[in-house]
Amino acid sequence: MSFGQGKVYSLISRRRFQQMDVLEGLNVLITISGKKNKLRLYYLSWLRNKILHNDPEVEKRQGWTSVGDLEGCVHYKVVRYDKIKFLVIALKSAVEVYAWAPKPYHKFMAFKSFRSLPQKPLSVDLTVEEGQRLKVIYGSLSGFHAIDVDSGTPYDLYLPTHIQGSIRPHAIIILPNSAGTEVLVCYEDEGVYIDTYGRITKDTVLQWGEMPASVAYLQSNQVMGWGEKAIELRSANTGNLEGVFMHKKAQKLKFLCERNDKVFFASVQSGGSSQIYFMTLGQNSLFNW
Repeated sequence: MSFGQGKVYSLISRRRFQQMDVLEGLNVLITISGKKNKLRLYYLSWLRNKILHNDPEVEKRQGWTSVGDLEGCVHYKVVRYDKIKFLVIALKSAVEVYAWAPKPYHKFMAFKSFRSLPQKPLSVDLTVEEGQRLKVIYGSLSGFHAIDVDSGTPYDLYLPTHIQGSIRPHAIIILPNSAGTEVLVCYEDEGVYIDTYGRITKDTVLQWGEMPASVAYLQSNQVMGWGEKAIELRSANTGNLEGVFMHKKAQKLKFLCERNDKVFFASVQSGGSSQIYFMTLGQNSLFNW
């Protein structure tokens, strides 16, 4: 890890954040935040001006807006396809799909809504099959499911019936170079390869060395898993182990984001406090701390 000192600026206070992503091209920071877990957009120009104080016109404007009237958001994913940016959102018993409307609107607008789903969505993604068919994929306590966006029909993709009781879905990874039709779904300490109709596409099962607290797909076409004893890096295509880093002490870590060649994650501690770390992935996938 590279250590250094820098000034910390207070930008947004007294608000709890569950998830956030910077969309520089749209000038927004998208978040799930607040006591009611609303989906909010903060304008980067407004946040920047809170530090620089060099644009009085920006200072006069409201710095954030809500996406619809959505409350109780669980998870979201921003999906870019061609020139369209979709925002797919998991709620307590529904999935909402929004699409970005450029100027003069400059906001996400409602596109599709799927209510009263038989399983509670905990994680969500969106794929475009062969550049034509939109499908929502979401994970629940019982497994993974899909919704055909045109027909609105939900169906089961993969239910790990070999595990008794509920499961914890970690990640839904649309594999590159598969025309949006092949998915790696990670849950508990496993991952399986399926297509968007629920058929197993590889006999390989991705097997983590220990139960990860968090799993994320990286731009290097690798999957990273954060366990209490170690961080594992595996090939997204084969599941093979390609790197490992042992912790000095057992700790629970959560993925935050990937920026350029750095992966940012945080320790999850009681009392609401946490520490932010980053890891640089160099050539040959070597860890640099």
